[in-house]
Amino acid sequence: MKVLCDVSLWAVLSALIAWDLIVAPADPHAGWRLAGSLLLMALAVGVGRRHPPVSLLIVVASTAFEDNFVFAVPVMSYLVGLRMSRARPAAYTFALIAVAGTALTVGVRGAGVTTWFFLTTALLFAGVFPWLVGRHRRQQRALVQAGWERAGLLERQQRAAAERVRMQERARIAQDMHDSLGHDLSLIALKAGGLEVAADLDERHRRAVGELRASVTAATDQLAQIIGVLREDGAPAPTRPAAEGVADLVERARDAGMSVRLRSDGSPAPAPPMVERAVYRVVQEALTNATRHAPRAAVTVLLTRSAEQTVVSVVNGPPPAGPLPGVTSTGSGLVGLRERVRLAGGALSAGPRDGGFEVTARLPHAAGAASAEADEGVRTATPESATRLREARRRVRRSLLVAVAAPVVVAGVLSLVYYPFATFDAVLEPADFDRMRIGQHRTELRGLLPERQVVERPDPADWPLPPGASCEFYTDGNFPLGQAAYRLCFVEGRLLTKDRMSD
Repeated sequence: MKVLCDVSLWAVLSALIAWDLIVAPADPHAGWRLAGSLLLMALAVGVGRRHPPVSLLIVVASTAFEDNFVFAVPVMSYLVGLRMSRARPAAYTFALIAVAGTALTVGVRGAGVTTWFFLTTALLFAGVFPWLVGRHRRQQRALVQAGWERAGLLERQQRAAAERVRMQERARIAQDMHDSLGHDLSLIALKAGGLEVAADLDERHRRAVGELRASVTAATDQLAQIIGVLREDGAPAPTRPAAEGVADLVERARDAGMSVRLRSDGSPAPAPPMVERAVYRVVQEALTNATRHAPRAAVTVLLTRSAEQTVVSVVNGPPPAGPLPGVTSTGSGLVGLRERVRLAGGALSAGPRDGGFEVTARLPHAAGAASAEADEGVRTATPESATRLREARRRVRRSLLVAVAAPVVVAGVLSLVYYPFATFDAVLEPADFDRMRIGQHRTELRGLLPERQVVERPDPADWPLPPGASCEFYTDGNFPLGQAAYRLCFVEGRLLTKDRMSD
């Protein structure tokens, strides 16, 4: 793929040079020039991937004998910015081109300051600007890729944190089951012990009942050991009563000072134990969150039971005095609740309501498939990852602004440096030019003529000199080049002609 791209690039750039040589008037050296141009272009493209600055130097140097190589300069400059991560080699390359070009143009060929200014400006817009655009494009790709990698890392970290919360919730579920099953197994062991000492049992049945009692006791101990492994290090054993229900929980919260009321609708029949534990945990977590984030707010617990499902809803109003300062939420409590409800076959929804907050769980009495909504909070991208991506895009836009503005600013600075030099004491005011009369002696014009002439003179082929005359050139102060705008020709000290070279 890279080879195909390089061949296509060579073909396009070479076509611009070849076409000019083919359609040009007959040139005995056109064939050699064409072959040399194609070879140099192939060399520039070939070394472009390993040594991008070298390819740019080859193209710029080739413009000395073939002008159409100038079309390849912005392309190679762009590729230098796109392919190189460091800016210093490119800066050295442009500095070398500027110094060598100045020495060749001004020192060898004897061109004027205006020509140097034009070539320097061309280097800025045909070389530096495309390089900055290519560098911006490289940064854009790198930043977007890094942003997505960071977003993926943050999402994986969030999933891992959510998974830890889920495991903790499963451990709490196991502890709850231990409280329930341990209680039931203890009752079985107690009943077996009573049968073991009954007087009407023979020895064979008494041994069987004793073995049953020992097995139940051993199972209770094993259950306690397993739950002890699941419990976090240093976590205390549950302190609430195993048989405590939602009503007891609400009563304890009310005794602690919360404004909470419980409403129960529907069937009074108890739900399956797994559902009862999930209902209890939903109410417990919702009351805890209301205490932290909406202190002194009124809380309503609505418990609706039917033969098929239990629906529990906990709604708190807005806090009268606002939330407590410094209280933040990680969302792990809701993740744990979703896992608890999902394992019970239900679905959990939570969100703002009328300035407060509502948590609702629907729990079917028959175990069913977990709702897809259970993982909604885990699948969504983290706000932090989205913020980092926006910041990355903002930095890319800033680099694009630099790419566009830098050449313009530098060109403006060069103009501010060049313009005073080109126009210093060489500006002829239009009113003074109009006051001059043909035939006036130069001494009569002494107060009207500037002290010096412009540096750059027009081509004699465009403005031929009158026979026997000597001509002087002045500017009207046109920015930024300060080019010649007036020509005054004298013969024996008298004004022969005066010409306005630009309107």
